[in-house]
Amino acid sequence: MIDLLKIEKQFISSHIKEGGTVVDFTMGNGHDTLWLSKAVGKNGKVYAFDIQKEAIESTAKLLEKENADKNYTLILDSHHNVKNYVKEPICAGMFNLGYLPGGDKTITTLHQTSLQAMTAGIELLAPDGAILCAVYPGHVEGTVEGNLIEDFLSTLDRRLFCATKFKIVNSPTSPFFFLIEKK
Repeated sequence: MIDLLKIEKQFISSHIKEGGTVVDFTMGNGHDTLWLSKAVGKNGKVYAFDIQKEAIESTAKLLEKENADKNYTLILDSHHNVKNYVKEPICAGMFNLGYLPGGDKTITTLHQTSLQAMTAGIELLAPDGAILCAVYPGHVEGTVEGNLIEDFLSTLDRRLFCATKFKIVNSPTSPFFFLIEKK
C-alpha cells in the first residue's frame, strides 16, 4: 500500500539545492527540519517555525543528537510571519499541518494563518522551487485547512505554477498533500 507521507519527500527532493535556502513551516518534533538540513548541506540555510516551545526544544535535541550542520534557525513564531525572518528566495518549503505529534491536540495550525503562510511561501519561491503541504483531515480544522488551501491553489496561474494534490481516494480521513512547483 502507498504511504503518502513516506513518498512526499521524493516529490520535493529534486527542487532542493545544495547550499539553498529552505523553510520548515511547521517544525513539530524536527524530523523535516533535520531532513532539510541534511539536504541543503553545510552551506545551506534552514528556517524552521513553530509556536510551541516544546517543539523548539525537541527539535534542538534531535538536531544536536544527529550532529546536524549548524545551518538552521529555529524560530518560536507562527509560520505566517515567515517574511519577517526569510528575506531570500527559497528552493523548498514544507508544511505538516495539524498538531504537534505527542503534544496537546487542542493546539493546531489554523486555516487563517496556514493560508497566509502558504501565500508568503509561494511568494518566496525561487524559480524551480517547490512547497509541499501535508494535510490531516482527521480533525475539523484539518478539513477546513485542506479545503481552503485547495481553493486557493486552484486560483494560481498555471503558466507560473503547477499545483498538484496527492490523495488516497478511498480513505477520506487519511493525510494527503499538495505539491506547488514554480516554473
